[in-house]
Amino acid sequence: MKIKTKPYDPALFIKTEEDIAHYLNKAYLDEDPRVFLIALGDIAKIKGIAKVAEAAGLNRKSLYKVFSGKVQPRWNTIQMVMKALGCKLTVT
Repeated sequence: MKIKTKPYDPALFIKTEEDIAHYLNKAYLDEDPRVFLIALGDIAKIKGIAKVAEAAGLNRKSLYKVFSGKVQPRWNTIQMVMKALGCKLTVT
């Protein structure tokens, strides 16, 4: 018997600010830094890419490239996106 699978869509599970924080924290702890970028992109898509791009002062098309996991964005780009999403990075 074959098992049917569907692509994971975080939008089905991430509903609250606490969900967002948990999702991003888990992604940040992954040893592959692209996982965090993809997770940040998932949150931006949930919030609306165009809205996030405008709030961050970035081009929407460029934002999609950043979140693809195929390019290595500059740190200030990540900071602008996190600020636009209302996220803060803390060190403990």
